[in-house]
Amino acid sequence: LRRVRDFAQVAGRDSIDRATADDALARLGVDPLGLDALDRRYLNAIAVHYGGGPVGVETLAAALSEQRDTLEETVEPYLLQQGLLQRTPRGRRLTRAAWRHLGMTAPAAFEAQNDLFVGPDS
Repeated sequence: LRRVRDFAQVAGRDSIDRATADDALARLGVDPLGLDALDRRYLNAIAVHYGGGPVGVETLAAALSEQRDTLEETVEPYLLQQGLLQRTPRGRRLTRAAWRHLGMTAPAAFEAQNDLFVGPDS
């Protein structure tokens, strides 16, 4: 919110309207679901390199050159809240919603495994 306010100030606006907020968020690289570049890199890494998961957080941290704590405290809470990520005993897994948001098709093996354990909208 502070960054959006900064954009409004630079534009010479006294208040923040929807257009100003949308413009600021777009310039900051925040997508319509509220994901930033690191959130998308995280989801893409699981999708592209690990077939949707499960993958351990240490492995993800190494692949993204980020600290484990950064992922667990900054990235994952919002992804979990939005229903894009599952934490399982075996590691992190994408949900169907994550695959849809990324514009990718989940591999058949992911779908088969997903059907065994979770409902159709997970």
